[in-house]
Amino acid sequence: MRLTRRFFLGGLSVAPLARANYSAATGTPDQRRLMALQIRNNAATFENELPLPDHPANGDEDRYTSHIANFSKGLPHNAQGEVDPQAYGALAAALTSGQWSDFEAVPMGCPDPAQRRKFTNPESGAAFSLMGADSHHLSIPAAPRLDSAEQASEAVELYWKALARDVPFTRYDSDPITQAAAADLSKMTDFRGPKAGGKVTTSTLFRGVTPGDITGPFLSQFLLKPIAYGPQLIDQRVRTVAPEIDYLTDFASWLQIQNGFHPSVADQFSDNVLYIRNGRDLANWVHNDVLFQAGLNAINVVLDGAGGKAPLNPGNPYVSSLTQDGFGTFGDPYIAALVPEVAALALKAVWFQKWYVHRRLRPEEYGGLVHNRVANKINYPLHADILNSDALAAVSKKYNSYLLPQAFPEGSPLHPSYGAGHATVAGASVTILKAVFDESYVIPNPVVASADGLSLVPYTGPDADRLTVGGELNKLAANVAMGRNFGGIHWRTDYANSILLGEEVAIRMLMDLKLTYNEEFEGYTFTKFDGTRITV
Repeated sequence: MRLTRRFFLGGLSVAPLARANYSAATGTPDQRRLMALQIRNNAATFENELPLPDHPANGDEDRYTSHIANFSKGLPHNAQGEVDPQAYGALAAALTSGQWSDFEAVPMGCPDPAQRRKFTNPESGAAFSLMGADSHHLSIPAAPRLDSAEQASEAVELYWKALARDVPFTRYDSDPITQAAAADLSKMTDFRGPKAGGKVTTSTLFRGVTPGDITGPFLSQFLLKPIAYGPQLIDQRVRTVAPEIDYLTDFASWLQIQNGFHPSVADQFSDNVLYIRNGRDLANWVHNDVLFQAGLNAINVVLDGAGGKAPLNPGNPYVSSLTQDGFGTFGDPYIAALVPEVAALALKAVWFQKWYVHRRLRPEEYGGLVHNRVANKINYPLHADILNSDALAAVSKKYNSYLLPQAFPEGSPLHPSYGAGHATVAGASVTILKAVFDESYVIPNPVVASADGLSLVPYTGPDADRLTVGGELNKLAANVAMGRNFGGIHWRTDYANSILLGEEVAIRMLMDLKLTYNEEFEGYTFTKFDGTRITV
């Protein structure tokens, strides 16, 4: 599908995104200045005249005056873990006014500033961007309601992810925990993860929903293959945390963390440096990464037998040039710079959704509702699918509570769950890389981590010759986003809808950049997350 004004506007008449008709190279200084102004004006006018999207929330904030369905971590809570309504109201008022002084006056649950965790940057959701779409000009669907079957099924998946953190990805087919997880999720009323033959299987378990996600190994090749940073060749082994150590499984420590205290314990790292082999390793990776690290690494991954990086997108004007190579435009330095650039735009977009639209509760907060519903008979409106699940019974047996075990001592960050920052940045970064590289290129010599994580071994599955750059980039976005879910801090819909938000951020940035080139450039053609083709 070719990207046009009609694609975005549905026929709305606006000035086209077009270059001026005089030479950028040979014009006078005054002409150059006017051309720069025209480019900025055209881009701004185009964005300004797009229809404003709706920002639908799920209605839970109004439905439950106790705010049990909304993010409240860091505010004061009562003995049951319910937020103080006046404190929640003060936070909502600050988000409405946007005034620094109102944010500073929000009552916090931890009285000692030295022990207190702070909210993560709510005001960035109100910041403007000078390239691409304004954060308020992008939207995601409403999150599932607290009482819905979809919300319950997502919780069941997270309980199983917690139980399966130490199961090697290569043993999902044979391990009793992952077999039980697939069977339990198959019974859910409204589970929207990938299935085979209408059932969740160990081959689809905990995977993403985009093209390439269920092809090949669980982990993307871009999290396994070595990385070339100039003369440095870096393998992708990581510092790992000790197995079988989970957090916030007793109500007292859970409540203290909800009130915004720093945790009293820290990550317990093992002595091993290993390739990512299981959900705990993946969760630890996204716990400590630089936010756009996966995308930046992917640019520099050495593909064995390919003589370096994958080929460039055929739309790159220098692919067919007889006399020129790209560098500051369309070349390696330019491509590398696009990833952190789009990440900054993506964060503004998703922070607006988090703080100013949805304020969705974190999974650990939902786990508190589950615990109080079952253990303390508080009649919270939770769907029967979570209450009757095999996952909940298994967690209760292992931890003697119904709380959602967390992989991180502090649980989630202090910002709402929906959308997800990692997922939005991953979606944006992957979209950039699918645009600049040849996504159809088949990655040679695919690998998987051994069950002990000590080495990489050849992947020899029947689909080993179908691992394309595009499919493995899609999988990379899923791995990064769903790795946060392995930590217990995000929902499946946080991933699924946030990568689409990041994709749109990247597309709109690429549209603006297209105005600035001097090269003869028709645009990049690539495949979106929904499988459709687009030219930007």
